Amino acid sequence: MLEQALAALAASGGTAVVAAAGTDAWAGLRARLARWFGQGSERRETATLERLDTTAAALQAAPGTEAAAVRAEAGAVWTNRIRDLLEDLDAGERDVAAAELRTLLAELPAPAQLSAADGSFVAGRDVTVRAEGPGSVAAGVIRGDVHVGVNPPPTPDASQG
Repeated sequence: MLEQALAALAASGGTAVVAAAGTDAWAGLRARLARWFGQGSERRETATLERLDTTAAALQAAPGTEAAAVRAEAGAVWTNRIRDLLEDLDAGERDVAAAELRTLLAELPAPAQLSAADGSFVAGRDVTVRAEGPGSVAAGVIRGDVHVGVNPPPTPDASQG
């Protein structure tokens, strides 16, 4: 079993994979993480590249309603892969590999900070807003009245402008 610091490092690596997929940071992380996993083996490096590509494709293809679950699962998978690799190394190799992974993760660009004003929302990924069926309404933000049904909204009288 890995000590807490290495387990946290593995979790940070899993989170980084999920956070970088589909961003400008992806190509650099993908290549460097594959080399790190390869540990000098071209075969392991290639296998890791294929796994990373599969992960990125799954994250991109996940429908909005399933995206959070797919991201959580992918993060857990990569956390476990990193932890397994670290556990399989002897103490000296583990220290070197952990230092290399810390450096790799520290050099990633900081994720964009998103914020929203009152009455609005912000998303770092895809947003799907859908209304289905007659009389349905779908909106990200509504400012004002919404009237649903067959009757038109009432006409304001002249005193209301």
